[in-house]
Amino acid sequence: MNTNPLLDFSSLPRFDAIRPEHVAPAIVDLLTRYQALIDGLIASPEAPTWDGFAAPITDMGEQLGRAWGVVGHLHGVNDVPAWREAYNTTLPEITRFYSSLGQNLALFAKYRALHDSAEYATLSPARRRILDNEVRDFRLSGAELPEEQKPRFKEIQEELASLSTKFSENVLDATNAFAEYVSDPALLNGLPDDSIEAAREAAQNDEREGWKFTLHMPSYLPVMQYADNRELRARMYRAYATRASEFGEATRDNSKLIDRILALRAEESKMLGFGSFAELSMVPKMADTPEQVMAFLRDFAVRARPHGQRDLDELRAFARNEYGLDELHPWDMAWVSEKLRVQRYDFSEQEVKLYFPEPKVLEGLFRVVEGLYGVSIRPDVAPVWHPDVRFFRIERQEAGGPELVGQFYLDLYARDTKRGGAWMDEAITRRRVDGGVQTPVAYLNCNFPSPVGEKDGKPRPATFTHDDVITLFHETGHGLHHLLTRVDDLPVSGIHGVEWDAVELPSQFMENFCWEWDVLSGMTAHADTGEPLPRALYDKMIAARNFQSGMQTLRQIEFSLFDLRLHHDFVPGGDKTMLQLLDEVRDEVAVVRPPDWNRFPNSFSHIFAGGYAAGYYSYKWAEVLSADAFEAFEEARGIAGTVLDTATGRRFWDEILAVGGSRPALESFKAFRGREPRPDALLRHSGMVSA
Repeated sequence: MNTNPLLDFSSLPRFDAIRPEHVAPAIVDLLTRYQALIDGLIASPEAPTWDGFAAPITDMGEQLGRAWGVVGHLHGVNDVPAWREAYNTTLPEITRFYSSLGQNLALFAKYRALHDSAEYATLSPARRRILDNEVRDFRLSGAELPEEQKPRFKEIQEELASLSTKFSENVLDATNAFAEYVSDPALLNGLPDDSIEAAREAAQNDEREGWKFTLHMPSYLPVMQYADNRELRARMYRAYATRASEFGEATRDNSKLIDRILALRAEESKMLGFGSFAELSMVPKMADTPEQVMAFLRDFAVRARPHGQRDLDELRAFARNEYGLDELHPWDMAWVSEKLRVQRYDFSEQEVKLYFPEPKVLEGLFRVVEGLYGVSIRPDVAPVWHPDVRFFRIERQEAGGPELVGQFYLDLYARDTKRGGAWMDEAITRRRVDGGVQTPVAYLNCNFPSPVGEKDGKPRPATFTHDDVITLFHETGHGLHHLLTRVDDLPVSGIHGVEWDAVELPSQFMENFCWEWDVLSGMTAHADTGEPLPRALYDKMIAARNFQSGMQTLRQIEFSLFDLRLHHDFVPGGDKTMLQLLDEVRDEVAVVRPPDWNRFPNSFSHIFAGGYAAGYYSYKWAEVLSADAFEAFEEARGIAGTVLDTATGRRFWDEILAVGGSRPALESFKAFRGREPRPDALLRHSGMVSA
């Protein structure tokens, strides 16, 4: 009997038992068995069939994917030395295996034979799409390369995987390496009480007097937004903007890693016959060509730039007239913006934050999901990787009683051992198995401030900014895409097989509910008084919704265009440096220019350590889809009186969430909206056209 908990697929991951020393033996065992299965299927003289060929590969692939998914998850949320070593030691083996699989011409021939067989026409649309994707992905994985080129292609994949991991680790290590210890209380002027208390507790944990501030978002953002001391803001900004660069520890400098990653991606693309990595990346996406995407981004930039310039001009005039700041530095921007917001709309984000204690936020989030889709969310029990992690189940009522739809872990708070940002990942994917349906399980991860202080002798709950609430709704949207699927074939179930530039549709769609009175009115309670959010304060929030939206839109376009050009018309090691390219992009679309020493690309993990290389535009692309989709709920409000319309929610579930990657995203969108997507709703939501 195998006692390795990583090899137990009978139920949920056994986080109470899994240790770093389990990783290598489990992964080696799975790789060995997977390879033996592949060898046997290739050697078989039988013509490949779905049940005899594709199904067993899916079964074995799921086991490896689930085990390695747990390892990758723990590397992200508990990045202690032992887990980092276990992950990095095994990563080359995993990468090498998948690279070999993608280049296996004999395996490709079997898939192609099944794809071209008479059975193909008898398969479900989902299974036909799986085979279509497999044939496409084999070609993108180098299966048709000359045999003498395959070893080099495999080397590229291994090195890219290692470099991406190292990039992410350098960013986390550089973030953790900085601390600003404050002993003078005067430097705390302007900061919210909970930020001061968290800084005091952080210093105490280090056995230091005073207050400790770090580059983790719950500590960094309040300093930039509220601290009146300009020098403190400047020190924090410089440390944040130069993370993992030549201005810090050489071992954590990502500069050479970036050059190498770009060179390898360009080499990989050329080997496959593409003119650039951006061209290669478009093959499995909704967009057709880099040029199409650049035209889309530039059109948006033209629309947004007058609004962005107006935002900046107003901010500069306000800073000069109210605070005597003739020059507005980057470390002044958030602080002055908050002052302007308070003056113009008569409220501060800190005031709003007190109305969003964690229990009420979760209650409100769950009410939205339950109201839209007719399900119930209940606390559940499972082994977890940290005491703060919670676990929930989603059920729907059937004639025979409640039926389990899916489950999810919720890991809300920032930690030194947890990578930054917010993300959803899968633990288990829905599929049909012997005896029924395997229900899906998701991880929802955020980096919010943890609770600090006490009230009435009890720990105070964490309070969230409205932006935090939006982030939580966003990741829940990804989670629902994974959890509410009804597809029974794993490769296109949930988020699997969904085009990368459409995968943000359900997440950005959920963000819209955070601006609706019939949602917010039921998910707020002041941390001290228990009073719900006043309607007058909500009206001010709505008035301020598009505050500086022009600048924010241009910032997203800047990142997107930089990413696309970096992977399309930039030559690594050529006459133009990456920073010069970034300056070109800013000349074209930006209104705000950071200092020359800003090293934003060195911590741009989305494109160098995530899955967004030549795909960062997906956020803006999918935002068009999500705003248009939400407009259907706005239209329903005119009839039902609320955006929480179950009939429209059911259609969204049926046509978008339920089908996963089993059909093209554009087809799913048109099935829901009855037409092609239009940008009108996004422009209206962003305040760039009148309602």
